Amino acid sequence: MADQFCCQYACIDDKANFPYTLFVTQNPKTAQLQIRLSSAQKRAIQRAAARAGMDMSAYVLSRVLSVPARQFQDAVRNCGGGDSRFALAELNTLLSSLSAGELREAIAESPTVTLTPYMSNTIAAMVELACASHSIAPPAWTRDIEPLAEPAFGSALQSVRLHLLKSSPATFRRRNLFVDASLGDRI
Repeated sequence: MADQFCCQYACIDDKANFPYTLFVTQNPKTAQLQIRLSSAQKRAIQRAAARAGMDMSAYVLSRVLSVPARQFQDAVRNCGGGDSRFALAELNTLLSSLSAGELREAIAESPTVTLTPYMSNTIAAMVELACASHSIAPPAWTRDIEPLAEPAFGSALQSVRLHLLKSSPATFRRRNLFVDASLGDRI
């Protein structure tokens, strides 16, 4: 078990205790990138990383790769599994917690996994609703997702369908999805 925390590459800094050990084991590094910089630039990066409480690799990655975008892609990837209710709840929590700028950054790229039409529409509707709550335009990739051909209801109970037809948020209704709770709400 301890072997999975070891890195096969020599580190560019001398910190041994990484705060992101769990992330490294879940998302193993399989490639390497070298950049050329001056000694002064390296010292500046080392100082900035130390101020942030990170090693140099983590600091550079945090500056280059968008944390909200990675979180969004990870949350969407989790929605592709079997029982997606909890994964959708986590995505809901993420989208609800982002500021307008973070949201724009997080959803700029379309999901990188293949999803069912139902799941693609659900995620697109959630993203569109989050955008509407921040008064920002939804990303273009949401328009590329065709609405469902048949209506999908958040409950199998026939007696609840009229309520769902009336109370479902517009972003969901446009996609032929009829749910009771919207972004930020919990059932």
